[in-house]
Amino acid sequence: MYESEHWVSATVHGQNPTEIPMSERILIVDDDRDVLVAAKLLLKRHFAEVVTADEPEKILKLLASDSFDAILLDMNFSPAERSGREGLFWLGRILELDPDAVVVLITAHSAVDTAVEAMKLGAVDFVAKPWQNQKLIATLHAAVALRQSRREAARLRGQNRELAAHSSGPPSEILGDSPAMRTIFDVIAKAAPTDANVLITGENGTGKELVAKEIHRQSSRCDGVFMTIDLGAIAESLAPSELFGHKKGAFTGADDDRVGRFAAANGGTLFLDEIGNIPRQFQAKLLTALERREVVPVGSNVAVPIDVRIISATNLSRRELADETIFRQDLLYRLNTVELALPPLRERPGDIAILAEHFARHYAAKYGRPAVSLEPNALAALATYPWPGNVRALRHAVERAVILAETDVLTLSDFPRAPTGEATAAVGTTLAELEKSAIAQALRRHTGNISHAAKELGITRTSLYRRMEKYGL
Repeated sequence: MYESEHWVSATVHGQNPTEIPMSERILIVDDDRDVLVAAKLLLKRHFAEVVTADEPEKILKLLASDSFDAILLDMNFSPAERSGREGLFWLGRILELDPDAVVVLITAHSAVDTAVEAMKLGAVDFVAKPWQNQKLIATLHAAVALRQSRREAARLRGQNRELAAHSSGPPSEILGDSPAMRTIFDVIAKAAPTDANVLITGENGTGKELVAKEIHRQSSRCDGVFMTIDLGAIAESLAPSELFGHKKGAFTGADDDRVGRFAAANGGTLFLDEIGNIPRQFQAKLLTALERREVVPVGSNVAVPIDVRIISATNLSRRELADETIFRQDLLYRLNTVELALPPLRERPGDIAILAEHFARHYAAKYGRPAVSLEPNALAALATYPWPGNVRALRHAVERAVILAETDVLTLSDFPRAPTGEATAAVGTTLAELEKSAIAQALRRHTGNISHAAKELGITRTSLYRRMEKYGL
């Protein structure tokens, strides 16, 4: 009934079986002992461990104490049974115990229709009796690869939740009440529940990744992976491998198969940061992957289907994006089904106080400081600074001020020139001038009335006199 054992040494996927990594564990469940012996003799040369069970009832005990990379399950166990319903029953019990289990069914040719039904219920494939050795081995290798990708996806989901729960950065919330930000919130609320690709544009530091995470959070994929790849930080030659994956031996240093970011983010969201830096010659391959919804790993000729939502971001201007020599326009159309243009911080000065106070609270808690507030005149000065580094620069400036402040109230003197950090250094140089200007304007508005000017600035008369003396006013 089964092919002779010499077929065991047949080549699989062009490789000698002895060269295939022996790390996988296979469980075979069949009431026919001859089938178990034949299958084990065949598979033990290709997988690290092959466990057999001649009664389906043993499955529950085995799965309760152990884990398998693939399960080969017969569909009929009773002598007169041919419907395959027993296999469907035990498939259901296996998936109850382990929803990520990878089950391959063994069926007779007459029960192929039932096997197809089983695949709809969660089986990943089936092999018909009498099987072909090469077909069986190839099917199980594919099943093992699927199991590993599911484990990786689960690990990444857990990692994302862990990172979100224990992030050392400011809480992941987008703050602002300016008209520009209200428009952004409205677009996010409308676009997030769809699966439309989103392109986020804006200067460095405007919060593009934060917006991408919020879109993912409000989407139907929120329980899936949110994976980021900074295309500006990887070498041009590595882009295909990073995004699409590679097969062992595809190039020097490819010592193992590697799952690309597209496949690892399957079922979730892939955030392509700095999309404007992707090499022009690679843009065509990315476009093909998006159009066909499949990727071909480097060194392979087999396409892998993908189910990911693409959110991308760039700091390129609209003029640069519209330049065909820089960016393929057909790829741009694929990426910007919805486009979100984030405003620079200088265009929403009314949000600066909200952000500064938020960062002050966060970093006071992070560094074990008492609650920290900002003087109104400091907030007023911060709001007039152009912030070339946008929200990121403001965050760094407030963090530094909280660390070095000697009191629980931050004043402009807590934002001095920093020895390092371009954004903070620029703030330090300019804020003193802004403070002097704010005081002068308050005095003019109140025709020199010290009490009224001090009240507007949020400081005492003594503090105002001291600052007036400092600035020669």
